Amino acid sequence: MPLLPILEIPHPTLRMRAKKIRSIDKKALRLAYDMVDTMRDAGGVGLAANQVGELVRIIVLQMPDEEEARIYFNPEVTKSEGMREVEEGCLSLPGLRGIVERSIWIKFQGLDHCQKLVKFKAEDLLSQAIEHEVDHLNGILYPDHLVAHTRLYKIDETQEHTESDRNLQVDQGQNIDDSDDTRNTPASAKIK
Repeated sequence: MPLLPILEIPHPTLRMRAKKIRSIDKKALRLAYDMVDTMRDAGGVGLAANQVGELVRIIVLQMPDEEEARIYFNPEVTKSEGMREVEEGCLSLPGLRGIVERSIWIKFQGLDHCQKLVKFKAEDLLSQAIEHEVDHLNGILYPDHLVAHTRLYKIDETQEHTESDRNLQVDQGQNIDDSDDTRNTPASAKIK
């Protein structure tokens, strides 16, 4: 399947709200499978359709310990509880990380690739990735959730694409001041 170009900030599509999928047809499935290949190739754990220029409500996820990717159409976070600070990055904002606030756990629902309604409770990296990708579909980017709104951290690019870098090590010595306009910054969990 073809790899899709991943949009980077300040592309305006990243700030637009995606539309609900009315039917999961061959075109929607092809897009979802292409998104999985693109996410894997980029070393991400999640990707939203608007990150590849499509304003439809599709996300794909693959946790580091899972062999198969997850595909969800019209995903929703129906409930969330608590707050925690976690490090986050994005395929649309390569080379940077930031500390954001995310829920301790969430309740989720969406249609899978077989058009079956899936509902579950998620926590840890899965809940973080779901919130991150659903935010994308709503035009919200992870810097909108930064604990310190003026700081993003540059990471070592040699570690960015290594399979062993699953804990998102941050180079604390290189801070980037992004205080001019934090609205034009990104979101999509990048870990693998």
